[in-house]
Amino acid sequence: MSCSSSSSSGSEEDNEEIDSYRKGGYHAVRVGDPFNSGRYIAQRKLGWGEFSTVWLAYDTQSSKYVALKIQKSAAQFAQAALHEIEVLSIITNGDPSNSNCVVQLIDHFKHAGPNGQHHCMVLEFLGDSLLRLIRYNRYKGLKLSKVKEICKCILTGLDYLHRELGIIHTDLKPENILLVSTIDPAKDPIRSGLKPIIERPECNLNGGSTMSIIEKKLKRRARNAVAKISGSKASMGVAVTKSGRCLDGIDVRCKVVDFGNACWADKRFAEEIQTRQYRAPEVILRSGYSFTVDMWSFACTAFELATGDMMFAPKEGQGFGEDEDHLALMMELLGKMPRKIAIGGARSKDFFDRHGDLKRIRRLKFWPLDRMLVDRYSFSETDAKEFAEFLCPLLDFTPAKRPTAEQCLQHSWLNMRDSIHKESTNDANMESLDAGMNKLQLKVGK
Repeated sequence: MSCSSSSSSGSEEDNEEIDSYRKGGYHAVRVGDPFNSGRYIAQRKLGWGEFSTVWLAYDTQSSKYVALKIQKSAAQFAQAALHEIEVLSIITNGDPSNSNCVVQLIDHFKHAGPNGQHHCMVLEFLGDSLLRLIRYNRYKGLKLSKVKEICKCILTGLDYLHRELGIIHTDLKPENILLVSTIDPAKDPIRSGLKPIIERPECNLNGGSTMSIIEKKLKRRARNAVAKISGSKASMGVAVTKSGRCLDGIDVRCKVVDFGNACWADKRFAEEIQTRQYRAPEVILRSGYSFTVDMWSFACTAFELATGDMMFAPKEGQGFGEDEDHLALMMELLGKMPRKIAIGGARSKDFFDRHGDLKRIRRLKFWPLDRMLVDRYSFSETDAKEFAEFLCPLLDFTPAKRPTAEQCLQHSWLNMRDSIHKESTNDANMESLDAGMNKLQLKVGK
């Protein structure tokens, strides 16, 4: 939740936020509240996470809108904030032109609240996450031309982090990649012409208590429940739309954000990293990791952008856990894991026998990536082949064989037109050739 303009919703998330406020640690911010000696004025809430809340704020010094990330006050969260500030400072100082597709840190300071002292980060204001873009498109998958634009931005960011700074993100996923502007122009403070609030509105003077926040959340949950019931009733007689929305007017340039779990390649802090669905096999097996874990997560993200589905969504089963199911899903898509890799991790014996076969999931249904793209997602044979040729090297079970972000940026798939465009171009060329032949025949006939 570094600087996203999307806010959390849904009963489960509301429950978590209400419980967090009750337990303390968050700072209850009100519209118009000043921060850092009045330099930053809170405008509206953008979102919240387990460790922090994010607000749109107005910077009175630069006359610009920014994202204000307020960390919870507990000691462990303060330590995490200091780590993120350190990483973001290095990222920002190394990119004075702001051209490497990674979020920029503008300022940081401490703020005293009723629950203690909060570390605050001021970041450039960005738009919606790629996860919200996927949802906006009704999980139908983006056009490959859009996917390529987005991939170029992500790879530019990863190349900068890996090659120039030696930083591993460790939690790359659609939620942690933000568009440079909002999907809806009305939600962008610049494009919508939003007039900044400089002073706290009078109606808020007595309305910012924790209890009022909880009441608002409960009311929203009730409205969501009613809307869900109404929606399910309406959908009973309505066919589901087969195509996604038109994204032609949306700027899909994006930046990598959220460095709370980032580390240096020569200074790793945790063995268990990455959100489950984007986790690399070496992390599951505990066989050591480096920059290549980000490349695995990138491939999973690119697939999700193109199809609307997660590449791997493991579940517990009868007699086996999520980790083993995850490894099985990987092998069904990518082929059997090399024995050396399968038995080479600290946790390998939990999942594999000495031959490199899974202990509890014996029957695998192999479905190569290119065939899946055609059979399940109706890709053309050409698009499926080209996209699979781009992704499969990134999903190599041997981490050292995965291409770097720099190498990926040179891949032909990123620099070629979609097959639809090529086919239309070929059709146009054939029409021109036919016209030329007809003219030639006319001349010969004369």
